[in-house]
Amino acid sequence: MVESPSSDNLLSTMVAQYLLCILLPTLLGYRGWKKKSLSKSGALAAAVTGSVHLLCGVRFGVTLVAFYLSSSKLTKLKADVKRKVEEGYKEGGQRNAYQVAANSLCACVLALCYVMFTPHQEVLDSSENRLAILLLAGFLGHYACCCGDTWASEIGVLATSAPRLVTTGRSVERGTNGGVTLLGTGASALGGTFMGLCFWLAGLGQGGKWNAITAPNQWKLVPLGLGLGVVGSLLDSLLGAVCQYSGYCSVRGKVVETPGPNVRHITGYPLLSNCGVNAAAAALTSALAASASLVIF
Repeated sequence: MVESPSSDNLLSTMVAQYLLCILLPTLLGYRGWKKKSLSKSGALAAAVTGSVHLLCGVRFGVTLVAFYLSSSKLTKLKADVKRKVEEGYKEGGQRNAYQVAANSLCACVLALCYVMFTPHQEVLDSSENRLAILLLAGFLGHYACCCGDTWASEIGVLATSAPRLVTTGRSVERGTNGGVTLLGTGASALGGTFMGLCFWLAGLGQGGKWNAITAPNQWKLVPLGLGLGVVGSLLDSLLGAVCQYSGYCSVRGKVVETPGPNVRHITGYPLLSNCGVNAAAAALTSALAASASLVIF
């Protein structure tokens, strides 16, 4: 007869798991601060949101970490070029708490709701718990948008051709909110695909019905991520073109986000900050993903 584990051993294992879920994001936040990917407030916010993600489940934590590490790496790509184009350029990115929250707070809420209000359904299957599907797909939609937009911004700004304003199609200066390029759009598709792939693979082997044999439709998360990455990036560009001010400063020789005596208006009104636009686009894409999931799965 096999003896069951003692309650003390189970408690010790649970405590160790919880501590690991807090320690790992804290170390990543500290690493981001040391490498200048995050400011001090950004590192603290990353530690908190990362802990929430991991405590809610492996899939949530893996998706967040994949987004953070890939985007931080791309931020440093061709830094000399970006320094000349971006108004608020900071070495390494140095994202603050507001920027971290804009790209993770909504996902935190979705992950917490999944843990608290669903039976932890392991598969996106509309014949089972619909709330679980909505929350899981919404979570993927959030990060597909964030990753797609970040990759589009960090890679698209390097395009040799001039961006075109998403609202009118006219050519605008690099760095203009709402400006899109073919290179940037392609990058958004890759970013969304990357998130879909990470979210799918992170769920494999977790037990229950979540495996490629008994739940074959789960591969659809990858092309879904691709579509959401593009749609989310375009929504972000549309909001940026309308709700963010963009003007060309003849003195500094670059696009700025505040009006001034030497600034020629390009597009947009000063209604939202960049963080506000990012959060709004991610929330809208999350809602679209949730709606689409009931049809796809």
